[in-house]
Amino acid sequence: MAISFNADEILQMAEQIERNGINFYSLAAERLKQYGDVFSQLARQEDAHLAIFAGMRRSLSAAEREATAYDPDNENSFYLQALADRTVFNLDQDPRKLLPFSITLAGVLDVAIGNEKDSIVFYMGMKELVSEKLGGEKINSIISEEFRHIAVLSGIAVKK
Repeated sequence: MAISFNADEILQMAEQIERNGINFYSLAAERLKQYGDVFSQLARQEDAHLAIFAGMRRSLSAAEREATAYDPDNENSFYLQALADRTVFNLDQDPRKLLPFSITLAGVLDVAIGNEKDSIVFYMGMKELVSEKLGGEKINSIISEEFRHIAVLSGIAVKK
């Protein structure tokens, strides 16, 4: 069975990834106050990404909202569907459940780095399915920032 996504659906998923990131990092800042500034900064960056994807979505034409993304072999669609079933943007899961009160810094970093990696994988697939005119350079910029998030998080892990 073929799976297809239109640009509107893909951008909705990207927005949800960023909302989940904002919630996750905001809660991490509350629970791990020693690293609150870093996690708050990451939450603000995720909020900026959300605004970019929301803007991209608002700029979609009616045809782009309805047309399915070009993926003749369904490779990218299967790829995105597999990610859609995971925590990074599962609409049915509250990202706050990933941070129980007993969580340690190592636990937060493990979840955060995993989610950042999943985000990068999703955005790489997204680039293949969303037209360049919708903002491929913006997606590249966000991917670069997500890589920087992993570097920041890894730096915390090394310092602890």
